[in-house]
Amino acid sequence: MAHVAFIGLGRMGHGMAGRYLDSGFAVSVWNRSRAKADDLIARGARWADSPADAARDVDAIVTMVADDNASREVWLGKNGAATTARPDTLAIECSTVSHQHALDLAHDLRERGLIYLDCPVTGLPEAAANGKLTLLVGADAADLERAQPYLAPISNAIRHLGPVGAGTVFKLINNLMGAVQIASLAEGLRIAEQAGLDMTMVQETLASGAVASPQVVRHSKRMVARDFAGASFTAALRHKDASYALTLAQDLQLDLPVSRATLDVYAAAKVHAPDDDEGRLIDVVGRIKPG
Repeated sequence: MAHVAFIGLGRMGHGMAGRYLDSGFAVSVWNRSRAKADDLIARGARWADSPADAARDVDAIVTMVADDNASREVWLGKNGAATTARPDTLAIECSTVSHQHALDLAHDLRERGLIYLDCPVTGLPEAAANGKLTLLVGADAADLERAQPYLAPISNAIRHLGPVGAGTVFKLINNLMGAVQIASLAEGLRIAEQAGLDMTMVQETLASGAVASPQVVRHSKRMVARDFAGASFTAALRHKDASYALTLAQDLQLDLPVSRATLDVYAAAKVHAPDDDEGRLIDVVGRIKPG
């Protein structure tokens, strides 16, 4: 039986870990809060006391954590997964991290004999729980081929974008564009509200018109209704991803004024409601001056 260590059981990671259980893998899990693992343990997962404990004698390690700092700690910290992982273990980083961190982590893990895949994902938590994520992979072709059995349970599409780092580049582009779309949607809806338009008609017309996108369709209805129950992505996380994207742009000597302005808006939202759903941006724009 193939054995996977899964580290990070947040909104996305919990469902992903469950998919490995559903697919017949032996699974060891670690999370900062054990309570998030209780139902997985009841389904057969082994609780690990640390990432190092989780990574012992496994075939693949999959991580889904918040940012560069968390990724570095769970892989390379005192009790990190890399301290106990066997050589040739697959190291699959699904977190959204900075481009430089992805490159540095790949180098450090390869020096320890691990096989690194840059593998951020797109999709909502329900897609994670149903094995319908899109994986944005940066890896050598041979490494990706070897990893296929460990990627199949969590995905219905794999996009091989190039060598290590390429998956993260695309993920940062994707999330930056999402930030711009959501911020502009919030501003447009605030204008419509202030102008006294029928907001149901506004929402329906936006969702079916030329500017419609999955982000506009999803968030316009929630923004108009002020229905943000079950946050799937927070303002703080979107700000983090946009910040990583702008750092990459600076490294590439690109000046992106629209993206910089969007980052300022998310900085204001982060202060106002960091852990709330990013759709609450509609209650921030026009009321809190960014920067």
